[in-house]
Amino acid sequence: SEEFIRWVDATLGITNEERAWQPDGQFDFRIFDGVQDMADAIRSKAANGSSARLVAGFCWPWSNPDSSGQLVDDVKLDGFSMPWNAMPDAGKLAPGIPKSNFWASDPNGINQIGCVYTAQGFEFDYVGVIFGKDLVYNGGWSGNRKVSHDNVVKRAPEGEFANLVKQTYRVLLTRGIKGCYVFFEDVGTKEFFLSRMKAERASAVIGA
Repeated sequence: SEEFIRWVDATLGITNEERAWQPDGQFDFRIFDGVQDMADAIRSKAANGSSARLVAGFCWPWSNPDSSGQLVDDVKLDGFSMPWNAMPDAGKLAPGIPKSNFWASDPNGINQIGCVYTAQGFEFDYVGVIFGKDLVYNGGWSGNRKVSHDNVVKRAPEGEFANLVKQTYRVLLTRGIKGCYVFFEDVGTKEFFLSRMKAERASAVIGA
């Protein structure tokens, strides 16, 4: 949805527009209170035949597979845990785990979380985004490199770090063609996104 992309740009402060998200009945944007609920909703879309994937900000380490080729559950929060997709240079992978370049197309990709470097360039019917604490809104946007595990972005000068993380979330939030579901790790950031929506809050948030 072009309108949704423009709203994301305005909300993240990438553009200077003032825009509110007006649900149009066509693009399904939802903010979830629980990360497991959001993941379950994305899985159900995949189970019903839609292309759907989970992605996250780079706020967790990215481990090599263990000795049996199993991926490590690196992405952990609120009792939820899942592995990132396989690293591009991962060696032996256990059966059923797609290589990095097949994560977007292999049905088993629903069992891993994509990072920005894997997800960029792909589109799905539905995307579920875990919005971490490397970018938070508290009266204005600020980046927090202490929680970032993106070694490329972390090397950026102080003034550039937040802008690069904004671009990361712009990529992640705009992978969905039919819908985008989001869980915010930071409550203030969630509240800011909600404040930029015209929908009734109750209909915008699951479990509010």
